[in-house]
Amino acid sequence: METRGTSSRELLSYSMSDSNTTDFTNPSTFILLGIPGLEAAHVWISIPFCTMFAIAVLGNFTILFIVKTEPSLHEPMYYFLCMLAVTNLILCTSTLPKMLAIFWFNSKEINFNACLTQMYFTHCFSVMESGICVAMALDRYVAICDPLRHSTILTNPVVAKMGLAVVLRSSIVILPFPFLVRQWPYCTTNSIPQPYCLHIAVAKLACADTHVSTFYGLFVTFGVMGLDGIFIAVSYTQILRAIFSLRTKDSRLKTFETCVSHLCVILAFYIPRLFISLMYRFAQNVPLHFHVLIANVYLLVPPMLNPIIYGVRTKKIWVRLLRLFTHKGA
Repeated sequence: METRGTSSRELLSYSMSDSNTTDFTNPSTFILLGIPGLEAAHVWISIPFCTMFAIAVLGNFTILFIVKTEPSLHEPMYYFLCMLAVTNLILCTSTLPKMLAIFWFNSKEINFNACLTQMYFTHCFSVMESGICVAMALDRYVAICDPLRHSTILTNPVVAKMGLAVVLRSSIVILPFPFLVRQWPYCTTNSIPQPYCLHIAVAKLACADTHVSTFYGLFVTFGVMGLDGIFIAVSYTQILRAIFSLRTKDSRLKTFETCVSHLCVILAFYIPRLFISLMYRFAQNVPLHFHVLIANVYLLVPPMLNPIIYGVRTKKIWVRLLRLFTHKGA
């Protein structure tokens, strides 16, 4: 999650010029600056952000409603899709309301404990989304490589245990973030050049050695989410081998189509993250506001795209949705 932060030099210099620099140890509030350098355009920026938020909320609630009301969708793949929808909803609602309050009402203050809570939820549910992608990859692997045993391997209790494991892993892995941030003194500024609280952004304001925090953030990024990406890559390597071993072209295409939605979700989650990671490390001359803007778009794009991808690509879902609107129209 450290890739969503800003460079130390830019962050500190901007914050010190926009905040009271009186010495303090434990600030009662932080000041969220929104998108530094684009304050005059905050209202205009809020329009696409609000639109993406509305699409994400409506789309993910629709997925949850359709899966709940359609018995034919009570299968492991759709259970994992519901987990992904809940994760996306919580990820959006933990950041967007405060972000829009900054853009519309210039409400920049956030309580110290509220900042830590927002930080925890943002990072926790991002890691959780990665874990759900792994679970969905496992589902596709079993469905394609061992289809006769799919229903006996991925039973409802097994799916529930996998979901619980994903939740526990992300909750425990991210738990040190707020505790690390809480123990440090803050003696320069309490301004965060972001529209929401991120671990690395808050850590850079501390007047202490934060190397432990930096290294732990790298562990979360590469040791946890990086391993998720490797597991997904290995799963799809085996899946593609199984697909290409099929005899006819039609059977290969039909089998591959069952993976397209999940592949699109993975690409929407991991490719922007890789782009942002490379940008922060190698594009040092990119303006601060561009870094912050892109990072915020990344936070919203997967929750917005996921229900659209599954709604368009999954026949059972869009047929049920079409039937729902047809009956309402009748």
